[in-house]
Amino acid sequence: MTKFELIKDSQVTNAGFLLFAKNDVFQAAIELGRFSTPTSIKDGLTVRSDLFGEVEELLGFIRKHINKGYIITGDPQREERWQYPMPALREIVINMIVHRDYMSSGDSSVKIFDDYIEFFNPGHLPDTITIAQLLADEYSSYSHNRKVAATFKEAQLIETVREWRTASSPLKTSKADENYGSGIRRIREAFELYGLKTPKFENFQHGFRVIVYAETTTNIDKTTRKTVGKTAEIFDFIKSNPQITREQLADETGLSVRGVEYHLKILRETNRINRVGSKGGH
Repeated sequence: MTKFELIKDSQVTNAGFLLFAKNDVFQAAIELGRFSTPTSIKDGLTVRSDLFGEVEELLGFIRKHINKGYIITGDPQREERWQYPMPALREIVINMIVHRDYMSSGDSSVKIFDDYIEFFNPGHLPDTITIAQLLADEYSSYSHNRKVAATFKEAQLIETVREWRTASSPLKTSKADENYGSGIRRIREAFELYGLKTPKFENFQHGFRVIVYAETTTNIDKTTRKTVGKTAEIFDFIKSNPQITREQLADETGLSVRGVEYHLKILRETNRINRVGSKGGH
């Protein structure tokens, strides 16, 4: 606690209180709602716990109110597919909690609708960072709450590269991804790989808002059929040429290399392919 300046001069700091309070933390309140229309709420919850607890409470409420389907691959093991890429939603939730303006009298909120979710936080982007710079990765990361951010990072909650590698996302990561500031890019890439519209990031009223969009049921069915078809197509190319590269598969299928990696991941996890050797392997 002293190392991370959560206790200073024998006193608990505001960050230490927010992170480890046992009772309700009213300045950290987050309003959650499941809406059928913009004015009709079906379910609601107010969260006022410590910041660590809020992460799982928010994600639990989101999972409760979004759809989950399965992609049938022809093998006994089905591939689970949430309505949204869950690692990206987790990143958004953590960013909300870490970067919120806790001196503001306004509350954070998460509003879940049939085909989109709104995340709102008190506190704009810093004046030195524009939305255009944010989306172009032309900025240096900035945190409203450095002690909270440092503690979350030490607890491996901020931008955990391992989680993104293993939780339904084949994104390549580098050493640079372990630093602050790569989360927005990975959120956008995760939605792109999921075949979803790019999330909207904007300064809104007295805070910052992120809107993520889902597919309609019809589009989900189309995407599922397309995914299964592309996976089978890549499998056939590998059977006919075990030495084929990702770049060659991209040329043959019309996918990006990242798209090919997504389908290779499905084939590996369903035990339909196995890599033998490293460079020059098959």
